[in-house]
Amino acid sequence: MSKKVQMNLFCILTILFWAIAFPLSKVALQYFSTNSLGFLRVCIASMALLIINKLNGGGVPKKKDLGWFLLSGACGFGIYLFTFNRGMLTLTSASSSIVIAITPVLTAVAAHYLYGERINVIGWTTLITAFIGVAIMMLWDGVLSINPGIFWTLGAAVVFCAYNILNRKLSKMGYKATEIVTYSMISSILVLSPFSVQGIRELSNVSPYYLAVLFTMGILSSALAYFFWSKALSMTENTSDVTNYGFLTPFVATLMGSLILSEVPSLGTVIGGSVIIVSIVIFSKKGKAKS
Repeated sequence: MSKKVQMNLFCILTILFWAIAFPLSKVALQYFSTNSLGFLRVCIASMALLIINKLNGGGVPKKKDLGWFLLSGACGFGIYLFTFNRGMLTLTSASSSIVIAITPVLTAVAAHYLYGERINVIGWTTLITAFIGVAIMMLWDGVLSINPGIFWTLGAAVVFCAYNILNRKLSKMGYKATEIVTYSMISSILVLSPFSVQGIRELSNVSPYYLAVLFTMGILSSALAYFFWSKALSMTENTSDVTNYGFLTPFVATLMGSLILSEVPSLGTVIGGSVIIVSIVIFSKKGKAKS
C-alpha cells in the first residue's frame, strides 16, 4: 500500500469517527454536563492512546518541549471539547459539523503565513464566501435570534486550526504521530482538571447506556480518530491535503444525526451549509497557488 493511499485511508477513518461524535455528543449531553463530558472523554482517550503509543514504540516528550504539548493539548482537546460541547447544546449535528468544516480553510490560511503554503485569489474569495455561509446560518431567522451555539462552535474551529498547525510543528520537531496525539491528549487533562470532581460524581451514577456512549466517543471519536489524523498529517508535505477531508464531515454527520436523532436540517442550515461546503470544495481544488 502506497504512502498516499495510507494517508487517504487514515483521513477517511478519521472523518467517520469524528462524524459520529456529533450525534453522540447530543446523546451524552442528555446526562453529562458539558464540562464533565470533555474531561471524561479525554481521560478515556488518554488511556487508550497510551496503549497505542506503547504498541507503536513511541517515546516520551523532551522536557524542553512540554510547553508545546500543553499548548497542543489545550487547542486540540481541552479548549476544543469545552467549546464544542457548549455549541452542541443548541445546534443540531448538521449545523455544528458544517461550522466545524471551516477548519480546513482556517488551517490553510494559518499555513499560508507560517509555512509559506500559498493561497491564490480563488482561495481568498472562497474564504469570504464560506463565512457568508456562516452568516446565513446565523441570521436566517433574524438578527435577534442568533444561535449562540454557532459562536461556540466557531471558537472550536479556530482552536482546532491551531492544533493542526501545532501538530505539524511537533512532527517537524521529530515526534511520531502517536507521541504527538498521546501526550497532547494527556496534557488536555490538566486543562480540564477543574471539572474532574464533577465528572467523577456524574460517572459514579451513570447508566450502562450513557457509559457505552461515553466510551465510544472516548475511544473511537477521540483516541483512534486523532491518532489517524496525526498519522495522516505526518505523512503529507502539504497540510491542506489532509485537512481538506474535513468538508466530508457535514455530510456524514448529517446522515448520522438523521439516523440516530431523527434530526431534520432547517432551511437556513441547508442554504448556508451549501454555501460553506461549495466554498470549501472549490478552495480544496482551486484555492492553492502552484509553486
